[in-house]
Amino acid sequence: MSHHRGSIEKKQAPYSEAAGTGQYAKRTGLAGKYDNVRRFWEDEVTRLFLRSYLKDIVDAKARRLERLRVLDLGCGVGDGYDLLTGVTAKEPGLYEYAVELMDKKMLGLYKGIDINLDLIAEASEYYGGDERIAFEAGDFSAGLRLGRDAPYDVYFTSYGTVSHFTTEQTVRLLADIARHAAPGALVVLDWLGRYSYEWQDLWTEAGGDDYFMDYRISYIYPPEERSQVEIQSFPLRLLSRADALAVVEEAGRLSGVTLEVERFFDRSIFVGRHMDTAEYNRHCPAVRQAVNSLLEPNTRTDLTALLMDYHPRNGFPALNAYFEKFFLAWNALVVHVIEFLSAFGGEGGKGAAASPDLYKFYPEPLRRAVSTMERVVETTGDLPGDARANIIEPQLAYALRRLEMELQSGEGTGHGFAGVITVRK
Repeated sequence: MSHHRGSIEKKQAPYSEAAGTGQYAKRTGLAGKYDNVRRFWEDEVTRLFLRSYLKDIVDAKARRLERLRVLDLGCGVGDGYDLLTGVTAKEPGLYEYAVELMDKKMLGLYKGIDINLDLIAEASEYYGGDERIAFEAGDFSAGLRLGRDAPYDVYFTSYGTVSHFTTEQTVRLLADIARHAAPGALVVLDWLGRYSYEWQDLWTEAGGDDYFMDYRISYIYPPEERSQVEIQSFPLRLLSRADALAVVEEAGRLSGVTLEVERFFDRSIFVGRHMDTAEYNRHCPAVRQAVNSLLEPNTRTDLTALLMDYHPRNGFPALNAYFEKFFLAWNALVVHVIEFLSAFGGEGGKGAAASPDLYKFYPEPLRRAVSTMERVVETTGDLPGDARANIIEPQLAYALRRLEMELQSGEGTGHGFAGVITVRK
């Protein structure tokens, strides 16, 4: 653990190295930046938490006969564009086909800014030719300088972008956004959670305002290669809800603009990338690898690889209580599915109807998840083809994802931790 800022060159090098390995190619699968967990869990959790706030803005713009302007800070290879254009307008009915909230006709401008020239070049290659999409190299660590840009409706960051900055830098950035933004604009700030189980060894109540970890991108290499390559690292700040609230309050004071926190949410509580490396907590099982397998077509997963054994950390009773409950709920769902599959086609019928008494101490989200998975096994288990690999296992991943969304605290307990803020003028 260290408290430092790092040079621009130091910040660029790890991402350039990762891009050079091919792990940043935009393909889904069992590994890489855009693995199955990224596409079907992390992107989707972000979309679901943002949907209602984005809908309010899109509807307001439509009423005023205006199109939406989006600024993506730390855009990488256009990650924000992919993520935001995938948000659905509502909980889509099964009969509906076109469900995108941000119809491309409603998009006036998406502008992405990133410090890394390699990523900007790659983004331009992907999206070149669309005049509504622009990319620009830039460093906003000293504040946001947008020249004559008209105000944006959404100021977006993703996947820990803001964790590159100190408190002072983040306050300045948010204050600049507040001054520049249109009334009612939405700001999404994305950090690393201070209390993720992945880095439990780094938990501390101390550390002051700027608490950084040396973040190693070892996960881009297979385990057998990690000891043979020089792994890049860089400082990333870890934040809790209290840390984030202090930043928002100070930025509001500095800018003289009201910044209203809509909500905070945690992402990837047990499926962050360093679950698989166990570099910051030796007790972490490779759960991300197992969930990637659940989501991989035509691939069966050893479901026992999903089971957790949470190890409490002395001195953190509230966090231990939260994680104890969450990991027990997670395990209960996995064990029920293993039992349903084991009993499928048995003498008692197609599936294994669980006793209602078994559920009476379960929280409602877990009861609903168990019931859903029971029905999925019963109704799809005998379909032609590999129903387990292609229907049941992906549904288990989605059920676990929903557990994360419904049993979370929004306190910075996931790999990712995001704040949704409205600019009031």
